[in-house]
Amino acid sequence: MSQDFLTSLGLSGHTSGAFDGTWIQTSGAPLASDNPATGAVLGTVHDASKADYEKVMGAAHDAWLRWREVPAPVRGEYVRRIGEKLRERKDELGRIVSAECGKILQEGLGEIQECIDIADFAVGLSRQLYGLTIASERPMHHMRETWHPIGTVGIITAFNFPAAVWAWNSMLSLVCGNAHVWKPSRKTPLTAVAMTKVCAEVLEEDGFGALLGLIVGTDDEIGTTMLDDRRLPLISATGSVRMGKIVGQRVGARLGRSLLELGGNNALTVLEDADLDLAVRAIVFGAVGTAGQRCTTTRRVLVQRSIYDELLQRLVKAYGSVTIGDPLADGVLMGPLIDEGSVQAFEKAIVEAQSQGARLMCGGARHEASGDCAGGHFVQPTILATDGPIPMTQEETFAPILYVMPVDDVEDAIRIQNDVPQGLSSAIFTMNVRHAERFLSAVGSDCGIANVNIGTSGAEIGGAFGGEKDTGGGRESGSDSWKAYMRRQTSTVNWGTALPLAQGIKFGDD
Repeated sequence: MSQDFLTSLGLSGHTSGAFDGTWIQTSGAPLASDNPATGAVLGTVHDASKADYEKVMGAAHDAWLRWREVPAPVRGEYVRRIGEKLRERKDELGRIVSAECGKILQEGLGEIQECIDIADFAVGLSRQLYGLTIASERPMHHMRETWHPIGTVGIITAFNFPAAVWAWNSMLSLVCGNAHVWKPSRKTPLTAVAMTKVCAEVLEEDGFGALLGLIVGTDDEIGTTMLDDRRLPLISATGSVRMGKIVGQRVGARLGRSLLELGGNNALTVLEDADLDLAVRAIVFGAVGTAGQRCTTTRRVLVQRSIYDELLQRLVKAYGSVTIGDPLADGVLMGPLIDEGSVQAFEKAIVEAQSQGARLMCGGARHEASGDCAGGHFVQPTILATDGPIPMTQEETFAPILYVMPVDDVEDAIRIQNDVPQGLSSAIFTMNVRHAERFLSAVGSDCGIANVNIGTSGAEIGGAFGGEKDTGGGRESGSDSWKAYMRRQTSTVNWGTALPLAQGIKFGDD
């Protein structure tokens, strides 16, 4: 497997785990980044210490004091140039994403394209940070609502989208006038180093490189320090529900803001009038893409009883054609899980589901690869049939496990879909407009994302991304998600000679 992209991105021999406008020579424990498809070490960085964190945080704050005064459209021009850098390096960056987190190359390239797209979105946004004018009840007064930079934003990301989620946050937040301190997953540190190297190059030209601060370190040493740091008014965190509850509680204890993107237990409903060819393709990609390690992965399929057997048979057949192996190789549809712990969680979940009555239809075991991939963390995509919800279908297992169960009608499907703790993504396949609109209504899907005749996985950057309930309630990317990175201010100006009070209150001689 050629690894020229590591050299091209300056990752060969790179050991620093912190960036404050320059690369800090961190002296913490070495952290090896393994290729989950081969087990080979891609590279090593050294963890950062609290002292390193202070350097990164201090430099980010100092850069923010200058950056907040740069006009928003000028900030947008910097982001436009960052987008151009990402276009130039898309192939190498896509390859490091695939090599480090295990998703197939087309998904790795797609992730970098998503970074480019959100940069484009942010450029337009830089001229549209609109406020409001508000009618005042007092004569010769006017009111307005404006938005201002919030400060330095802490960004904590997960391994499964090691570049895109950071870009969702940082590109929007840059045009909003903020600095950033990024703590990436310790499972994918090289992607974070590469993204910082490429993007900070644009800002470094004018002394703004510290706006994209990077800090690789442990949760105890760095993570909790960020959560407790009042200099970070906003923490944007992506990860498990367990992690999100810790973030929310600690940041809330200091009255800071949290933007949480947590777990998903996404259901796709197929009614008897659906286009089954379309549904099968959507289910397979949604369940197998990134080896089931997306927060939007399809985990439950709810099928109307009249077509249950037919759809189940078609899915089993489709799963038999999924090619598993080196994610950088042509024709591979599913790469490895991120590590051995994930493989063991996959195996444990299948055993537990079967003990609860689930029937194994296909998969259910490790996939034994050969050659360079013999040491990889591969599993077989798995389908489990159930007669209805079981305790395991209430949980999210980050692996390619799909539960297929029958439902009576659209109302039964909505009830079962919503009866889980998570509320991220959902989908329905039907040609009946009434069923579709019912699903999208206030009494339908309770998820942050609801789709008709497309799958649960794969969101466009133009819409706000996020979910409800245990998913955390955060929104990133498109729509008006930019408001999370700013502070709102209401202003009133008196341009008259009197001082009338609101609500008609009289005080003294006024």
